[in-house]
Amino acid sequence: MTPARYAFIKANWHADIVSRALDGFHELIPAAQVDVFDVPGAFEMPLLARDLAASGRYAAVAAAALVVDGGIYRHDFVAQAVVDGLMRAGLDTGVPVLSVSLTPHNFQETDHHRDIFRAHFVQKGREAAQAALMIGKARAALAA
Repeated sequence: MTPARYAFIKANWHADIVSRALDGFHELIPAAQVDVFDVPGAFEMPLLARDLAASGRYAAVAAAALVVDGGIYRHDFVAQAVVDGLMRAGLDTGVPVLSVSLTPHNFQETDHHRDIFRAHFVQKGREAAQAALMIGKARAALAA
C-alpha cells in the first residue's frame, strides 16, 4: 500500500510567515508525502484547492495564507471568500480541504508581530496535519 499524499498550498503574501505552517504540517506528515504549491495570494487558493482535490491524488488539501487588515475593508471580503471557497472545494469534491488561513485583527509589520505569527503558523500547520490524519482515519473506519 502506497502512503497517502497530501497537497499544501501556500499564499506568497507574507511568505516568511505563511511558510511556517508547512513546517508544522511536516512535523506530522513527512515532506516526502506532501506536494507543495505556491499561489500569489489567498484569493487564488480555493480554485487550486478544488482542482487538486478533484484530481484524486490527495487524501487532503491544506491551504495557508495570512490576510491582514491593511486599513481598507478589502481584507474582510477576501477572508470570507477564501474560507467559503475552501469549504466549497471540499464539499464539492469529497476531499478534505483544510484552512490555515488567518485574518488577525491587529497585525503590524514589526519584528514582534512577525515572530508571534511565525510561531502561530507552525502550530496551525500542525493542527491542519492532525485534522487531515484524523479525518482520514474516521472516513476509513466509516468505509470499513
